[in-house]
Amino acid sequence: MARQAAPASSPATLASWNTLVDEYFEQYFHDRPTEGTATGFHQFDSQMEDYSRKNIDRQIVFNRQFRARLEKFDPTGLPLQTRQDYELVLANINSTLLSLENIRQWERNPDRYSGGLANSAFVIMARKYASPEERLRSLIAREKQMPAVLAAARANLTNPPRVYTEVALEQIPGIIGFFQKDVPAAFTEVKDPALLAEFKEANQGVIGALEKYQNFLQEDLLPISHGDFRIGADNYRKKLEYDEMVDIPLDRLLEIGYEDLHRNQQRFKEVAAQIDAKKAPQEILQEMEKDHPTGDHLLESFRDVLSGLRGYIETQHIVTIPSQVMPIVEETPPFARALTSASMDTPGPYETRATEAYFNVTLPDSRWSKEQTEEWLEGFNRGTIISTAVHEAFPGHYTQFLWLFHAPSKVRKILGCGSNAEGWAHYTEQMMLDEGYGRTPGTAVDMRFLQLRLGQLQDALLRDARFIVGISMHTGKMTFDQAVDFFVKEGYQTHAVAAREAKRGTSDPTYLVYTLGKLQILKLREDYRKTKGDKFSLQEFHDSFLKQGVPPVKLIRETMLGNDSPVL
Repeated sequence: MARQAAPASSPATLASWNTLVDEYFEQYFHDRPTEGTATGFHQFDSQMEDYSRKNIDRQIVFNRQFRARLEKFDPTGLPLQTRQDYELVLANINSTLLSLENIRQWERNPDRYSGGLANSAFVIMARKYASPEERLRSLIAREKQMPAVLAAARANLTNPPRVYTEVALEQIPGIIGFFQKDVPAAFTEVKDPALLAEFKEANQGVIGALEKYQNFLQEDLLPISHGDFRIGADNYRKKLEYDEMVDIPLDRLLEIGYEDLHRNQQRFKEVAAQIDAKKAPQEILQEMEKDHPTGDHLLESFRDVLSGLRGYIETQHIVTIPSQVMPIVEETPPFARALTSASMDTPGPYETRATEAYFNVTLPDSRWSKEQTEEWLEGFNRGTIISTAVHEAFPGHYTQFLWLFHAPSKVRKILGCGSNAEGWAHYTEQMMLDEGYGRTPGTAVDMRFLQLRLGQLQDALLRDARFIVGISMHTGKMTFDQAVDFFVKEGYQTHAVAAREAKRGTSDPTYLVYTLGKLQILKLREDYRKTKGDKFSLQEFHDSFLKQGVPPVKLIRETMLGNDSPVL
C-alpha cells in the first residue's frame, strides 16, 4: 500500500525532534556506558553500568516517561526518514521496557554480569583512541566499580535456569584469566609507577571479586538454578515486533522456517549428488569436514581468502566498499569464546581515532582432547571458511559497518536490528556464490565450487535450525536436548556445534534473525527488480540498502519501494 506524502516539515518540529534525540541518547549511554565507549562517545569511559535494583527501577521510570513524551509528539510533519527514526526510537524504548519488566535477564542470567565486566574493560583496551595513560585511568575508574556489579548480581539473581549458570561457570575461568593476563598486557607502554600501582590494586580487586563470584555460582547459585529459560510466546512476539518490526504470527513464522529448511536440505542433496551420486549427502559432508586447516593455521586461512573476496566484489560490481582498510584477523577474546565461533568487532560510528576492525575467530582450547579439537575444527572446513569470511567481512558485516559512517542520522548510526545486520551478512553468503564467486571458468563439473556451495548450504541449514529452535524452545514446543538433536539431524551440524548453538538459543531467543532477515532482503530485491526492470543494478540495490543504516527491513522497503507492503 502506498503511503501518502507527508506535509512539508516545519523547522521548529525538526528542531524539537533533534532535541529529543539528543536527550534520549544522553540518558541511553549513561545507562549503557560500555556501549557509549564502543560507539565512540568517550565521555562515558570512566562510568560503569549500575545493575542495582534501585537503578533498574529508575531506568524503567525513565523509559516510561520518555515514551509518554514521544507519544505526545506529532511526527507527521517530518520527512520520511525522520518519521522512521521516530518509529525506531519508540520501538527501542518498548524493547528496553520489555527486557527490564518482562524478560528480566538481570535476575536470571549470571553471565551478563561477569561477561559484562570483561567487555567493559575490553572496549577500553582494544583500540588506541587515546594515550595508554588516559585509557588506563578510565579503566581504573571502571574497575573500581566492578565489584559493585557482582554484588548487584548476587542480590538480583533468583532461580536462574541451570543452563545459564553453567554457561557462566564455563566462561568465568577465561574472564579471570583475561584480567590476570590480557588486561595488564594491554598497558605495558605505561611507565608511571603511581598509575601502575593504582591499576594493580584495582585490577586485583576485580580478580578477587570474580573469584568470589565463581565460588558463589558454583556453591550457592548452581544448586538452586531450577528456573525456566523460556520467555514464552507473548514475550517472543513482542520482542520480534519491537526489535525487528516483524508482526507475523509465530505459527506462520515456523512454517516459513521449515519451508526454507526443506528447500536448503533438498538443494544440499542435489549438490552432494553432483559431487558423488554414489555417496549419501551426510557422508560427503563428513569427508568435507575432514578437509580443514590445523588450529595453528586457522587464522592464516581466513586471512588468505579476504583479499580475493574483496577483489571479486570490486571487479564484478557487486557492492561499493567505502574504504581500502582491511579488518584485522585475530583470536576471539577469552570472555567471548564459550558462545561464538567467529565474529566481527568493529569500532563505533562515532569513533574518530582508533578505527581498527577485528575479525575474531575462536581457536580450539588448549585444554581440549584431540577428539574435541578435531570436532571443533570440522566446523571450519574449507567451504565453511569461505562462507564465514563472506559473512563477517566481504561483503558482510565489515562492509556494512563501513557504510554505517554514511548513515543519514544520529538515530540510524546508533540504533539497528539483527534481522538487518545478520540478515545482510547471511544473505551475502548465498548471493556471492550466485554471482559466481569461486567458479572455475570453462569447467564442466566444478568440484571446488560445488564444495563451496555445499559449505554455504550447511551454514544456511545452521541458520534455519536457529530459526526453528529459537521459536520452538521459547514457546515450549522443544526441549534443550531436542534442540541439540535438531541441529545435528536437520541442521547437519557436528555435535559440538549443536550443543553450543542450543546453549546460545536459551539466552538469545530471537537468533532466527539470520534467516528472517535474509528472506526479507531476497524478497525486497525481487520486488525492487520488478520496479526497475531493465534498469535494475545489483550494485545500486546493495548500495541503496546499505546507505540507510541498519534499521528493520520494513523501513528500508518503505524508502526504496515507496510503500509498506509485506516484508515476507
